[in-house]
Amino acid sequence: MIEIMDTTLRDGEQTTGVSFTDSEKLALAKMLLNEIRVNRIEIASAKVSRGEFEAAKRITQWASKNNCIDKIEILTFVDGTASLDWVEKAGGKVINLLTKGSLKHLEGQLRKTPKEHLADILFIIEEANKRGISVNLYMEDWSNGMLSSAEYVFFMAEHLSKTSVKRIMLPDTLGILNPEQTERFCGLMVNRFPNTHFDFHAHNDYDLATANVFSALKAGVKGVHTTVNGLGERAGNVPLASVMGVLNDHLRMQNTLVETKLSHVSRMVELFSGLRVPANKPLTGDYVFTQCCGVHADGDSKANLYFNPLLPERFGRSRQYALGKTSGKANITKNLEELGIELSKEDLLKVTQRVIELGDKKETVTIDDLPYIISDVLKSDKVEQRVKLINYSLSIARGLKPVASVSLCIDDDIHTETSVGDGQYDAFMKAVRNIYLRQEKEYPALTDYLVTIPPGGKTDALVETTISWEYHGKEFKTRGLDADQTSAAIKATIKMLNIIAGADDTEVKNIIKTANYQPQTHP
Repeated sequence: MIEIMDTTLRDGEQTTGVSFTDSEKLALAKMLLNEIRVNRIEIASAKVSRGEFEAAKRITQWASKNNCIDKIEILTFVDGTASLDWVEKAGGKVINLLTKGSLKHLEGQLRKTPKEHLADILFIIEEANKRGISVNLYMEDWSNGMLSSAEYVFFMAEHLSKTSVKRIMLPDTLGILNPEQTERFCGLMVNRFPNTHFDFHAHNDYDLATANVFSALKAGVKGVHTTVNGLGERAGNVPLASVMGVLNDHLRMQNTLVETKLSHVSRMVELFSGLRVPANKPLTGDYVFTQCCGVHADGDSKANLYFNPLLPERFGRSRQYALGKTSGKANITKNLEELGIELSKEDLLKVTQRVIELGDKKETVTIDDLPYIISDVLKSDKVEQRVKLINYSLSIARGLKPVASVSLCIDDDIHTETSVGDGQYDAFMKAVRNIYLRQEKEYPALTDYLVTIPPGGKTDALVETTISWEYHGKEFKTRGLDADQTSAAIKATIKMLNIIAGADDTEVKNIIKTANYQPQTHP
């Protein structure tokens, strides 16, 4: 059984600009252990701040009540009893002691000899044992140690492997190794100390972290450290998602990870960290289960020719077929099937041509846009615009809250409302929501708001606003395009209102079930 220790809450928080609150840390700790089912989590660094202490204390209290305190680990330092005192007060029972894994670090930073450093470490191990605290041990800069001072590494490992230390953890601290070096160095450690549990800790500076994990596991290490979405210092750590794929599909090694929960936890880390997951990020990005080329859609329709073992359903996702300039009739047909719409060959050709034209103009076309494109191209009434924006007025003045006046036509009835908000779009949304409340109509919850501005610094450039909505327990997206950000958001909102207006449950579900990820649940 391969152990996964996730360090999103410690090493992941060393990402520039990322800081989790204690509530966010507790929520993520629960998700990682209960949903993803990683074996261990590293939650904090000792002595960092008061906030770090409070977060660690909340997590250890929860873990103690739920019989998993042995899965909670805290980074500590070779500083006598100072770190141990901090951990003990925070309720921790496992420390990950940061020691020097290269002679260069030892001499350059600590100014000590190997024997002096070893003596300091042995003192802490003995003191931890007296306090009932288990010890794992990082050999910081181990990769450089193996490259330039292997005898020092072996000296330390020889003595430490004879102590009560449960795991010796081998970090590629500066992300310098390649897969060949990783397999060779990890193999040397495993073969020389066969009774020692070794973890490998990969950084991604050369974009080789996943490949290095693959090599470390082949060499016989028993544990791997990960972070959700690959958070971490500089280029980050190896992503949890990538390790899932390597373990289950390439190495077929037994583990406890639950694949179907991956997308949910990834989105929560994205929300709490403020760092967007790239759309093409393996397994967790919005587009990774999307076929764009019409040839691929055609092949899938005939014999699933473009499927690989990474089936989206494994990760709580669904396969998509993009609409754009490379779309063919097969892409359109796949999306029409989702909506339950059938077109003649002639009409399908016309709709395909319009989608291609929009793609040439760099406009994003989604499945929820498709009925409106059909209505426009075929001049039909397949989609009835039951909600129309008659007019709106937005005002903003220094020292005053923004005000929005909105006039909507819903099923031929005119409704007008004025509201204030914390921003112009917030004021618009409150006005529309009040109209719907008066009419006792359901109104979706806004779950995400993304503005995409093209590079180049042109103030008249078109802005795309993508808004995610939750409705009946599902999520779907609408987009608006305009030179003004607020106007783009308003266009996306009106699209949303028409999607839900008067649509029966089946129709709504057909549209929103194509969302790329699970609904977010806020702690």
